Amino acid sequence: MKFLQFSVLPFLIVILSLIGATLAHPYGDFLHCLSLRISNSSTTSKVIYTQNNPSYSSVLNASIQNTRFSTPTTPKPYAIITPRKTSHVQSTIYCSKNHGFQLRIRSGGHDVEGVSYVSQVPFVILDLVNFRAVKVDTKNEVVWVQSGATTGELYYGIASKTQTLGFPAGICHTIGIGGHLSGGGFGILGRKYGLAADYIIDAKLIDANGRILNRKSMGEDLFWAIRGGGGNTFGVVLAWKIKLVPVPPVVTVFTVNKNLEQNATKIFHRWQYVAHKLPNDLFTAVWIMKVNSSQVGNKTVQAGFRGMFLGGVDELIPLIQHEFPELGLTKENCTQMSWVQSILYFGGLPIQPVEILLNRNALPRSSLKAKTDFVKEPMPETGIEGFMNMFLEEEADFAIAMIEAFGGKMDEIQENELPYPHRAGILFESTYIVQWTNEEDAGTYINWIRRLYSYMASYVSKSPREAYYNYKDLDLGTNNVNGYTSYEQASVWGLKYFKNNFKRLVQIKTMIDPMNFFRNEQSVPPLWSP
Repeated sequence: MKFLQFSVLPFLIVILSLIGATLAHPYGDFLHCLSLRISNSSTTSKVIYTQNNPSYSSVLNASIQNTRFSTPTTPKPYAIITPRKTSHVQSTIYCSKNHGFQLRIRSGGHDVEGVSYVSQVPFVILDLVNFRAVKVDTKNEVVWVQSGATTGELYYGIASKTQTLGFPAGICHTIGIGGHLSGGGFGILGRKYGLAADYIIDAKLIDANGRILNRKSMGEDLFWAIRGGGGNTFGVVLAWKIKLVPVPPVVTVFTVNKNLEQNATKIFHRWQYVAHKLPNDLFTAVWIMKVNSSQVGNKTVQAGFRGMFLGGVDELIPLIQHEFPELGLTKENCTQMSWVQSILYFGGLPIQPVEILLNRNALPRSSLKAKTDFVKEPMPETGIEGFMNMFLEEEADFAIAMIEAFGGKMDEIQENELPYPHRAGILFESTYIVQWTNEEDAGTYINWIRRLYSYMASYVSKSPREAYYNYKDLDLGTNNVNGYTSYEQASVWGLKYFKNNFKRLVQIKTMIDPMNFFRNEQSVPPLWSP
């Protein structure tokens, strides 16, 4: 395929189809189409929520995790479809495509830029909340999990059947599996096993033509693309077959908090040289945030050194004392528990009862902005000092940097194994998040995190400055959601998320969805060549 070259005819077809879709958007025709195809009236009332439906607002807001996108001025969908059958999904695709509506696909609502439930052009939401089955097969060590299930529901389903199998996904238990797996999925088992997407062995996808495809029928190229190449891009993945991984019955977690007055800067500086070289069984992270100082009325910055070890405390303590004595880890800092309880521990929740994992509303919601970096060289102490001092600023009252060590299994996997390329040579990933309560002040807080991101430019990966797709950042660049997007334009953000894998993703998108039906501000666009 010759990128940046395309024939005139397909280009005009797409331009005209997109313009026509935007100008027309015949809402009544869309509803009539969908109602006819979902013929059972009792079912229709539980599947299609229009803006005059009394339940519309509650269904819309049920999984909006970022309240920045639930304001009175936020664009609202013309309808929300909560399918209960595969045929409902096929019908939604058919009617949306034929009546000029953009489709946004939502599983857990954790898209930090609201892309799964907000659009600037006429749109409808396909909400997979009813596709949440978790079928665990401990004999074969596999699970079929539907995209609308949360990671918490998946973890609970696994733990209810076995204490010696787990899954290497993230720590936030309210994240939808569909979006999480579509972007890669890194968690506290990542140094031992790699990404969640590394353990997808089959999937059920519906493409833009309504075809139901599995791994065999979709082919290895498309199967590669959906495991980290982004959601709402190649089709609607309804379910995933995942391979489970061994975990011990007992793991050990720890937290050691150090503030600026307790040499947090020097300890973090040392951590950079150690964390990625530790045994694969040990995951460590550092959480940076502003806290109250021991001096009344003053603030300081705290570095929380957190870890999870796949083994007992008596094995962990001498390991840390030998490899990282500067931390000063003691038994009092450690707690032994099951793997599934460690998910709750890292999520800041009580470890009992584990049924909390089933509560989709256990975490508070707020307005936020997030950015990510990957670091390949240790930061100097002066750089760390400047970074931490930014958290003393007023705008950082509700800000956090979550810094997670890589190495281990991540170093062993080639960067083109899946679309997610951030593998060998990465010391750690940094996720920066700032939150606020008053939407009128949003600009102030967003400017702060942009300044933090700018400050870090000297210390992080370059050419490209890499970023993690599961924390979308529209500051990196966007597509034209209402028209043609060139390869050059999309590559501005695409190379940051996917590096050289972006070109292959574009080729696959062109093959599977040449008319770009599945699209958003940062979905892989199609291209054509003569």
